[in-house]
Amino acid sequence: MDKIITFEDFTKVDLRIGTIIEVNDFPEARNPAYLLVIDFGDLGLKKSSAQITKRYQKDELLQRQIVAVVNFPKKQIATFMSECLVVGAVDGKDVILLHPENKVKNGSTVS
Repeated sequence: MDKIITFEDFTKVDLRIGTIIEVNDFPEARNPAYLLVIDFGDLGLKKSSAQITKRYQKDELLQRQIVAVVNFPKKQIATFMSECLVVGAVDGKDVILLHPENKVKNGSTVS
């Protein structure tokens, strides 16, 4: 473990639960990815790209709750402006999405 952060550093990261409501192909991406629209309840809708095409089909992702960082600045990815970062566990080159065990309110905080 070579990157130690303080508790105060961790509290700056705004992790929230959202539900994927739209999934589209992203042919302009350098690596295979989907374009996602995610509902974060009172925070509104946010867009993200995710390199999860190896593990997930588009229809599997619809209505799936996920964990995302919602307080990063927007980031240009090819022709797309990403507004949040979907969180997943990396298993080799595969990404497995993190999600709540039970359905929760969109926008719920993760701590």
